Amino acid sequence: MAAAVVLAGVALGTLPGSAQKVYTKQDYTQAERWMSYNVTGLVHHTIRGISYLPSGRVFYRDPGVGGTAYMIADAEKGTVAPAFDNGKLAAALNKANADSKATAEKLGVTEYKEMPGGGFSVTTSEGVFDCDATVTACTEEPKPPSEEATAEKPGSKPAAKKVIARRHAGDVNLSPDKKVAAFIRDNNLWVKVVATGEERQLTTDGVEDFGYATDNAGWQHSDGAILTWSDDGKKIATFQQDQRKTGYMYLVPVTNRHPKLEAWRYPLVGDKDVTMIEPVVIDVATGKVVRLKLPPMEHRSMECDDVSCAGDGKWSDVEFSPDGARLAFVSTSRDHKDEWVKVADTATGEVRDVYTEHVDTYYGWQANNDWKVLWDSNEFLWASERSNWAQYYLYDLTTGALKNEVTHGDGPVAEVKAVDEKNRVLYFTATGKMKGQDPYYVNYFRVDLNGKHQTLLTPEDATHEVTAAADGSSFVDVYSTVDTPRTAVLRDGKKGSVLVTLAKQDASQLLAAGWKPPMRVALKAHDGKTQVYGFVFKPTDFDASKKYPVIDYVYPGPQDGACSLLGTGFEASRGDLQSMADLGFVVVCIDGMGNPHRSKSFHDTDASKPQDMGDDTIADQVSGIKDLGSRYPWIDLDRVGITGHSGGGNATVSALFHYPDFFKVGWAESGNHDQREYEDDWDERWAGLEVLGPDGADNYSVQANQEYAKNLKGHLMLAHGTMDDNVPPNNTLLVVDALIKANKDFDMLLIPNVHHGYAAASPYVMKRKWDYFVRYLAGGTPAMDFVPKSYDELVKAYYAAQ
Repeated sequence: MAAAVVLAGVALGTLPGSAQKVYTKQDYTQAERWMSYNVTGLVHHTIRGISYLPSGRVFYRDPGVGGTAYMIADAEKGTVAPAFDNGKLAAALNKANADSKATAEKLGVTEYKEMPGGGFSVTTSEGVFDCDATVTACTEEPKPPSEEATAEKPGSKPAAKKVIARRHAGDVNLSPDKKVAAFIRDNNLWVKVVATGEERQLTTDGVEDFGYATDNAGWQHSDGAILTWSDDGKKIATFQQDQRKTGYMYLVPVTNRHPKLEAWRYPLVGDKDVTMIEPVVIDVATGKVVRLKLPPMEHRSMECDDVSCAGDGKWSDVEFSPDGARLAFVSTSRDHKDEWVKVADTATGEVRDVYTEHVDTYYGWQANNDWKVLWDSNEFLWASERSNWAQYYLYDLTTGALKNEVTHGDGPVAEVKAVDEKNRVLYFTATGKMKGQDPYYVNYFRVDLNGKHQTLLTPEDATHEVTAAADGSSFVDVYSTVDTPRTAVLRDGKKGSVLVTLAKQDASQLLAAGWKPPMRVALKAHDGKTQVYGFVFKPTDFDASKKYPVIDYVYPGPQDGACSLLGTGFEASRGDLQSMADLGFVVVCIDGMGNPHRSKSFHDTDASKPQDMGDDTIADQVSGIKDLGSRYPWIDLDRVGITGHSGGGNATVSALFHYPDFFKVGWAESGNHDQREYEDDWDERWAGLEVLGPDGADNYSVQANQEYAKNLKGHLMLAHGTMDDNVPPNNTLLVVDALIKANKDFDMLLIPNVHHGYAAASPYVMKRKWDYFVRYLAGGTPAMDFVPKSYDELVKAYYAAQ
């Protein structure tokens, strides 16, 4: 565990309340029992790894008390059966690989693929194995090249500046048939034949900070290649990324000797020069590079603050035609107010404009995928919030003309799950379309592309996780609520009829341990009329005759809210919220106005201008907690604390500075306290571009937490990792500087050499947080002899549950 540096201000005393309690090691241990690493193993038959096979059958893993079963469901037959004999496969894997320690109970299979002749392949931590139909023998496939084997070779030019590798760093980008691996060496794109190891250079003019397929969004970056393959693997769409004028970010690690400077390009709000990309299409066989004929594009995408949104190395918002002759893509303006649909000729680089959409605030974020090209009919689906709800619309790919609105009704669409182009049917998920339901429940629908016959396929009053066949003919539906365990079924895609039940979660051991679900609540927003939703976690030994101090767990978005990120389905654990409740608190989270999954106007409330960003949904946190206090006498409105990480850390400080008489204690982790000190893409989407006035003042200063440091009255802990390359620690130090100048007492915890997450120091930081609220909000004495489980134990428990 990394050592922690603590800089503490003068104690301000404890808050008034009941007689001080001296917490024991047993009190903390009892609270820790609700952490995920302690309760996940008490719930069985949580199916994982759901995937459709080319035959239309479904593979999934079903972990139970005696080990994991690997199952195949058949929609046509309405049957479920084991995919293979676990014992036979274990023997075959161990024979094929000397390092394999597979047993019938623990095979460690993560992927399954069908092979000709009835055979199959499986992926484990040891590699990929091809097995015969009788499971008597398996052969290990050649391993894809690792970063160590591809990124550098003797004589290659080393990087001039060290870049902190993150997010799949070193992963090669495999072709659709997995036979060719693309990777970056010396700022150029290379490919390698997996079976033979033969390498070939595709580009030659890449240089430092102007390389091909390079992965750097500032806040996240890696050595992997960002690109999209054509269906046949013959062409690659990527870009030459120009960061030659982009400013640097610097971090210095804590070392015992001379530290090594970490430096990388990191664009900030208002920078004159930010990262740009120049799209290219590369012929893999010949190495011919076709540069698309258009000006450099902003380093932007429609649905995330990067150009690769799924974390899989694929360049987002780019689609090849089936024959690879055309490339459809979307270009996004720097401030995300404009989106341009374009189609390029991959042989000539000629580009034609198809469609443009302008939004006064910002485009998108309600739908996980905003568009899809229907090449056979020369059309494309497009998500728009022009009606105040995100809906899908159908357009002509040649003229850009609108054909019709496809989806309809209140509630935003969430994701295109499948399109049956032959029968012209769209299958999609959405929230809020069913009146009387929790508006955050996800449901699944089908609708004809002409906008007719929109039909609900998931009738249960629950939230639904859907995995669909490519043509929508069937789908796996896993549905649950906060207090109802998950049921997994295979349904038909016409009416949603259940074809076969796959598994039902067994939570009997969890319930026997005394677990209680959180309360789902609808509360009043700060306008006094809009409903906002959240959770309330009560101690498992809750006594309604007592008054409990309140801890507000906050994440303001605007890209998502705390409660939405926790999920509206069944979860054995939601972070440490129940654990904190069991220390004698009522813990709440509230998704305020300004968060997604509702209407466009709801989302725009606290997200469209810099001053909105500074609101951080705190007005709704206050109104929601006061609403709870008016309903329940066990809510103590005189003792309210707040905590959050990242954007939640920012919101925590904002709460104590703007509502100092309401929030008495705050624990703020790794907050982006001044958006001018954070990456340009995220901020400029939500708050717009920086504008300087004649006096040099800018429109962003109103949101900066340090501007309000003089208002602090309560107890505030500021925590940050010293090597945080997502939200650099300068964000917290600006607040520290302002607090010192305002002569304010505060606490600070710096965790050496960790990034945005605290890794091995996480259990320590969690325990310190519990201590802070126990001491200053509950007025108690923390259990100093309690030591939470180690990070290694947490990781081991996580993988054991997969």
